[in-house]
Amino acid sequence: MAEAVFAVLRDFDVTRVFGNPGSTEMHMYLHWPDDLEYVLALQEGSAVAMADGLAQRTGRAGVAIVHSAAGVGNALSGVIAAWRNQSPLVLLAGQQTRAMLPTEPYLSALDADQFPRPYVKWAVQPARAADVPGAVARALLTALTPPCGPVFVSVPEDDWAEPATPVPAHTVVPVLGAEPAAIARFARVLADARHPALVLGPAVDGDGAALDAVRLAERLGAAVYGAPWSSRASFPERHPLFQGYLTATREEVVRRLDGHDVVLVIGAQVFTYHVHTEGPFLPAGAQYLHLTDNPVHAFSAPVGESLICSARTGIQALLDQLPDQRAHRTPLTAPPRPEPAPLAAPLEASAVLHLLRELVPAASPVFEEAPSYRQEIRAHFPMEASQYYNAFSGGLGWALPAAVGAALADPGRRTLCLIGDGSLMYSVQALWTAARHRLPLTVVVLNNSEYGAMKEFTALFGIDAFPPPIQSALDLPALDLVTLATGLGATANRADDPYRLPDTLTTALTAPGPTLVDVPVQALRGTGPL
Repeated sequence: MAEAVFAVLRDFDVTRVFGNPGSTEMHMYLHWPDDLEYVLALQEGSAVAMADGLAQRTGRAGVAIVHSAAGVGNALSGVIAAWRNQSPLVLLAGQQTRAMLPTEPYLSALDADQFPRPYVKWAVQPARAADVPGAVARALLTALTPPCGPVFVSVPEDDWAEPATPVPAHTVVPVLGAEPAAIARFARVLADARHPALVLGPAVDGDGAALDAVRLAERLGAAVYGAPWSSRASFPERHPLFQGYLTATREEVVRRLDGHDVVLVIGAQVFTYHVHTEGPFLPAGAQYLHLTDNPVHAFSAPVGESLICSARTGIQALLDQLPDQRAHRTPLTAPPRPEPAPLAAPLEASAVLHLLRELVPAASPVFEEAPSYRQEIRAHFPMEASQYYNAFSGGLGWALPAAVGAALADPGRRTLCLIGDGSLMYSVQALWTAARHRLPLTVVVLNNSEYGAMKEFTALFGIDAFPPPIQSALDLPALDLVTLATGLGATANRADDPYRLPDTLTTALTAPGPTLVDVPVQALRGTGPL
């Protein structure tokens, strides 16, 4: 059976698998082939995030191997991120010997296929060893079919030595077509709009449609917004039509979109909210149109008309029918970007981010997990399309291992991980994998010595302060990140001197292996974490 499973992985161009060895997978490892790289992570959550980072950078399925039960539990934060990010990901989980399962032995997974639900597209523990190769093939096809997402296969340890026949060739064309009558109707509404807007979500970039989105926006002369909490950059943020990101509250979305008579949302929910506010879902007189490859997003939209199709297919179909409207629109310009703080002590994040934007190559992927400074990042570190990634799940611990997976997939360019000190501590062990493979990875820590986003939420929710035991738990003083990173095999420096920061960052961005720069910055207050 093992040879049949490995043949399936080869058929899907899987050349690298991420994992952390456990006893319920040992019989699989006995059959491991020489042409399949095994990338060791030091924790299952990191293994899953590494596979996710590789999948997002390559468009191919990421594969991670985790232990039964407790190992799946460790991995679930990464699974939720892959679900929210619509990443094609396959989890292979160990399981105890079939003959032992009726006695609920140690390390067995009870109702194994139920454990990761509802954050997987499909989950199965095959009834027979002979069914496992076919289940892995179906899992890969399912993960790669829009809306992409994680899939789970639990495999009892004694299955790997059992006989199984090869899986017959079977392909699926993973494109959701655009219904012609609906596209024609959308095109007429957009052509007649006086002040249209596009709201772009991560599925636009995930479908390779960012350049098509630029063409559509330019043809319409439409304002372009990033969807709330978008995990990818689907439009070049320096483009004059780009108006910034929407905030994840109903009231703020309506305020920002006021004045637009037609709003076309592509590749995102309508809308992702974080903090509840009352009021309408759209500005008075506005009409919502919605293109999505995710039926859940279509059915959960509270207003408008949703068309289920792949982002690129839908945009291209609209381009085929839309005349150039620029002559009928008032030319737009991007909102002015704020001036950064001076590069002086005590350092402010805006100064660090402005400098970093000048130094980082435009083609470098950026994995971000610094929620306290996300507004500052968007203001001072404009991204190109297909450059930016974060975990849409709201959990922490994803960005660093995801950056490691991306760097493994694309070792010819520098990968940047922009992260907070609190976020770093969730998965700092991923630095060890980066060091082992000498990856071109630069980790810049915006270190405010606290859980800054939580302190910002206290103001957002009208809380003056928590009781002392909780308030003190929001501080993170005296973390020695340099010693920690060095102990895991990375090069590390603390950037205490603002005047040497340009040289420190330049060195870190050109080092042959992974480098961490710990940058102490002032905590933000009053900007909000949304």
